[in-house]
Amino acid sequence: EFVMPWEWRRGKRVVQVAPERPPATGTVARERGRCDIKGNVSYNGDRRLYHMPGDRDYAGTRISPGRGERWFCSEAEARAAGWRRVGQ
Repeated sequence: EFVMPWEWRRGKRVVQVAPERPPATGTVARERGRCDIKGNVSYNGDRRLYHMPGDRDYAGTRISPGRGERWFCSEAEARAAGWRRVGQ
């Protein structure tokens, strides 16, 4: 919703709500919301890499499900799906 400048100056604000992560299913980690491993597809699409929290590019990595990218709950899950850890 657009707020006219004079309304904004009077205190009318629009609250932006961040989109939620896609719902996770299955494991205990998913139920507790701990699926924080980012599965990322390389720019040219030839590599499927996962980023762990604390990895150098973790914070800047965005997940785009439309490109086949996804969240994982464990390294074992990522490896079982055929992904490898970035930098290895």
